[in-house]
Amino acid sequence: MGDTNPALLVAQITDIHIGFDPDAGEDEFNYLRFLQVRDHILAHEVQPDVLILSGDLADGGDPNSYARLRNAVKDLPFPVYPMTGNHDTRSVLVKTFPGFENEDGFVQYAIELDGLRILCLDSLDQGRHGGAFCEKRAAWVTRELTSHPDTPTMIFLHHPPIVAGIDWMDPKASEPWYKRFHATVSGHKNIVGIQTGHLHRPVFSQVEGIPISVTPAVAPAVTLDLRPVDTDVADERGIVDSEPPFYSLHRWHGGSLVTHMQPVGDWKTLARYGDNLKPMMKGLLAERM
Repeated sequence: MGDTNPALLVAQITDIHIGFDPDAGEDEFNYLRFLQVRDHILAHEVQPDVLILSGDLADGGDPNSYARLRNAVKDLPFPVYPMTGNHDTRSVLVKTFPGFENEDGFVQYAIELDGLRILCLDSLDQGRHGGAFCEKRAAWVTRELTSHPDTPTMIFLHHPPIVAGIDWMDPKASEPWYKRFHATVSGHKNIVGIQTGHLHRPVFSQVEGIPISVTPAVAPAVTLDLRPVDTDVADERGIVDSEPPFYSLHRWHGGSLVTHMQPVGDWKTLARYGDNLKPMMKGLLAERM
């Protein structure tokens, strides 16, 4: 018998940074990495229900980069939802992807799926690297959470409201936006997970007891270095590494949220499920009976 309650799949691509090399055209490094990720998702037999682009879509927030992104996703067989990051220009993004602004002018909206809600938040503070979460944005989130108290809800925002230990990328826990976000989500039992980007690394933590995951970037990775930064001493540490691009698949099924993070690259498959592996597979599945 088939599963009468199939899983919901939410794909997440983040930190694309199209336009970092504006003179490269269709051969731009970040753009080609995005196409690799897009095509890797499309190659799955089980397709996502939605795709969320969680910020830093265009490196300089320019119209041409958003237009290229729009053209690259316009024929996908599932809905695509754009979000803002610190590299984005809100006014330009919404001209290219209209319909995602709320009444306060922020790119904040709810996605209604079968038995699951997704709240996409706007953490952009234009002209600033770090995040923002003002009283208007917080009030919107509170209204959305309290109006659907029994519906499992995922929250997406670009900036992780955590201190991960990568000094030059982290917020301070004392920043007003950080404290306001923590206070806003605290005590809401319907939040099943928080998904972010920005750090260009895979990171897992908790916010007020809620699991949070950071999906790695399409653009190159931030180097993992947990030493403090001295702004007066350039110590030649690595800042950016040429790790492969990533995406996430968030799987909601049976009241549980599971996140898969997938790198995309050119490597060999070392084993396939052929007749020689049927005894192993039967034994594995028999153990679950």
